[in-house]
Amino acid sequence: MAGAVVLTCGSAQWPGIGTRRAVTALTAPPALTALSACPGREELDETLTGLDGRRLVVCGTDADLAAVLLRLLRTEALATVPVGYVPVSASSAVARLWGLPTSPSAAAEVALRGVPGRVPLVRDDSGGVLVGLGVVRPLDGVAYCDAEVVLRGRASRLEVVPDAALGLVVRVTRRGLPGRRVRCTAGRAVQLGCQPTGVWRDGVAGRTTDRWTWYRHTEDWQLARSIG
Repeated sequence: MAGAVVLTCGSAQWPGIGTRRAVTALTAPPALTALSACPGREELDETLTGLDGRRLVVCGTDADLAAVLLRLLRTEALATVPVGYVPVSASSAVARLWGLPTSPSAAAEVALRGVPGRVPLVRDDSGGVLVGLGVVRPLDGVAYCDAEVVLRGRASRLEVVPDAALGLVVRVTRRGLPGRRVRCTAGRAVQLGCQPTGVWRDGVAGRTTDRWTWYRHTEDWQLARSIG
């Protein structure tokens, strides 16, 4: 490969790669660029325009990865730039969803050498993207997944995760007697109208809202997932 550009976001530290096989497989060492947490346009544009066909590796949180993918989306580079991900947390929803290692050195090796594969990007109607886990809680209202009603009334929690088949999966959790009930539905979009409540995207609290939509973007992104 022609090297890679590694973005370390916030307090994240690049762990390096832990095997001789991984080292010898690289034709050029990665270029490290330190950015703030959830970097924006000003920080990212110079780096993204200077990729020159190299892979982009994000070392940070799921929210950091979402910020980078949002900029790739806005610059129309989402489908063409391979992206590796090194999560700083073992509880990363992205790592769990796509089977990425959470050991730092193993994650770095996959990020640098893994074969890119298409995975869906989920957008929302406020201009953001979702890469791991979206949460709305608590919820009192109506929610649709495509044309199906998945909630009418109250729920303690509604979760959305990307899904390789249709685009996203919605999980609605209700609590009460005799216990917790969870309903899962897959589709391309979820829309809800409710009493004002909180929305979380990839671990970051968003605004209080009474309407929200998540939907599958028309283009997938290229995630390095496994070593061939």
